[in-house]
Amino acid sequence: MLRRVFAFAPLLVASPAFAQDWTVDAETSSVGFETTVSGATVSGEFPDWSADITLNRDDLEAARIEARVLTGSGSTGNTQMDQSMLSSSGLNPVEHEAATFTSEDIRATDEGYEAHGVLTMAGSSQEIVLPFTLDISGGRAVADGRYTLARADYGVGSSSWGSAANEVTLILHIEADAAE
Repeated sequence: MLRRVFAFAPLLVASPAFAQDWTVDAETSSVGFETTVSGATVSGEFPDWSADITLNRDDLEAARIEARVLTGSGSTGNTQMDQSMLSSSGLNPVEHEAATFTSEDIRATDEGYEAHGVLTMAGSSQEIVLPFTLDISGGRAVADGRYTLARADYGVGSSSWGSAANEVTLILHIEADAAE
């Protein structure tokens, strides 16, 4: 009898965590931005984007985020601002079709999580730390993150832009379902 108990003992120990893939719900998710131009707040979004996400809170070693935003889809709703943003001195989607973010280093923090990775935009790559919150319930994940960048770090803008939009805050809202 004792031998049978020991044979099943490994099953009583917590099973190891496994990487979890997520399928992004594009209808409820968004990639937006906010900046200041001439003292006024300007908001916009990038409706054409995709993300491959592998994340299990109990196995952050296997976590990975790979996102791609088509820069030409960016819009503020203001034709003049959009033309500047999408010009050759702006995001330049003709030469740089997409901005990408890749992270293989996700860390838990007291406030939520941080994705340590590389953001590439307009042909320039910078290491960044993207903080985000994450709620997982019933096979559904909801993540929200904000990251403020200096556009000049990516070579975006020209001298004619003056001090307009020196900093841009990326605003991410991602909803995803656990992939099977």
